[in-house]
Amino acid sequence: MKRFHVHVAVDDLAQSVRFYSTLFATESTVLKPDYAKWMLEDPRVNFAISTGAGHGTGISHLGIQAEDEGELAEVYDRLARAERPVVEEGATICCYAQSDKQWIADPQGVAWETFFTYGEATVYNCSGVLNTLAEVSGGLATCGCGPSEITKLHPEPATAGACCGD
Repeated sequence: MKRFHVHVAVDDLAQSVRFYSTLFATESTVLKPDYAKWMLEDPRVNFAISTGAGHGTGISHLGIQAEDEGELAEVYDRLARAERPVVEEGATICCYAQSDKQWIADPQGVAWETFFTYGEATVYNCSGVLNTLAEVSGGLATCGCGPSEITKLHPEPATAGACCGD
C-alpha cells in the first residue's frame, strides 16, 4: 500500500518537532539535528520536516512513497503518461535514506516526488559524498534532496494571489 508524503521546510526544528508530535499524538520515528519524520498509520502518511530543504519555509514538496519496487514501477508508469517532464533521479541518498526516485511538477509547478526507500544513510543527502550517479538529460545533477531539479524544468511559479484571499 502506497503512502502519501509531505515535506515541510521549517525555521526552528525543535519547536516544529514539539508541535507536530503534539498534533500527531506521537513522537517522530526519525530525529536528526536538521530533520524529523513521522511514519503515521492514521492517516497513512510519511510526514517530514527539515531545516536543510534550501528553499525557504513552508511546503517543500509532496509525494507518493511506494512500499516495494512493483508499486514504484506502477507509479512511474503513471508519471510517464502525465504529459509533464519527469526527472529520473534513480538511486540517491536523501533525507537520511537510500531511495530510487523520480520527480515531476504539476501544471502549477508543485513538485511531486515518487520513491521507494530501501535503506538508511548516515547523511541528509549525497552533497559532499562521492556521487557516482549518472546525470539526467539537460545536465541536471541527480544528487540531493528536494525538488530543485524539477523546478528547473518548470520555472514558472504559480500565479500569485490565485487563491485563498491573497
